[in-house]
Amino acid sequence: MCHPSLQQTPGKLTVQDAESAWFIRVDSITEYGHDPQLEKLTIKPKEPLLFINIHSTPDSTALIWDHTQDSPGKPCPNPRVIVPRAIVPNVTSQPVNIDVRSFGVRTPPCTKELPTYGILGMFHVLPPALAWLWRLVAPRGHANPSIVDGGGMGSEGVGSYWPFATGKRITHANILLKQIISTPRTRYTLVPNQYVGAWKVGFKPQLLMREYLTRRGNAKLRPEQYQIARFPLLGFEFNYLTIENERIPTRLLKVWKQAEVETAGYDAGAEILFKFFERELHQYMTDDLDPLGMRIIETCLRRGTVEEYAELIPMAY
Repeated sequence: MCHPSLQQTPGKLTVQDAESAWFIRVDSITEYGHDPQLEKLTIKPKEPLLFINIHSTPDSTALIWDHTQDSPGKPCPNPRVIVPRAIVPNVTSQPVNIDVRSFGVRTPPCTKELPTYGILGMFHVLPPALAWLWRLVAPRGHANPSIVDGGGMGSEGVGSYWPFATGKRITHANILLKQIISTPRTRYTLVPNQYVGAWKVGFKPQLLMREYLTRRGNAKLRPEQYQIARFPLLGFEFNYLTIENERIPTRLLKVWKQAEVETAGYDAGAEILFKFFERELHQYMTDDLDPLGMRIIETCLRRGTVEEYAELIPMAY
């Protein structure tokens, strides 16, 4: 919940958890020891829990890595456990300021032979106007266990919460834009998971980004650390990144430098991504859209530059 009445620091988004329990996907936990904290919490809980697609028998202990099978040898891709917030140790219940607001995208493998939209580097910095655009198109992405229709790239809908929303998309688009404008001191990032170009990475980019920016103190970056991305909808890409004295290979920061992808594969993937934005954004171009929002969408459709997006809503960091 990000209601304006919660705001503690001028210019920063403030969030408070509005849920009484968490709906936790555990498909990545396939054996004992993968997530000791969650395993301990669910093996001997302080109150009854709800397990979904977890194999168990009456009066037994449910184990979150023991997934039911859709067919022999094929585990269900969407096992879950519902955990009340009240039993989570050290849970934060008070409103907190948000320094970094990230948007994650499930990306497929991309190569020059088989180009896809999997062209995102380990993470990108977005001007606020671009952050708003990504929340409008909200790509549902690759290998999403909640999606079972088997189709290609699709959209989760405005804000990526549209399946749970009421009213009109355009209303939510305007609310999100107003929220971004009123919180200029919050930084926006774009992070892939599953693949960075041809390299399988799972959710590691999101974990490393969180670790890195937390240590930077209010997510401060050196100006020479990043540059305008080769594809404008990706905002800024990193020139270098060092975590725990280990330098992240350039090919994971700039996918077009991967030998498996090169500029030909990257540019073909960029065109796939642009066509997706083009298709999804037209539905928002109505008289009810905020005039600034209309200018942002028009900038995208005419293939505007990162500098233009930064001028439409200035970056305050």
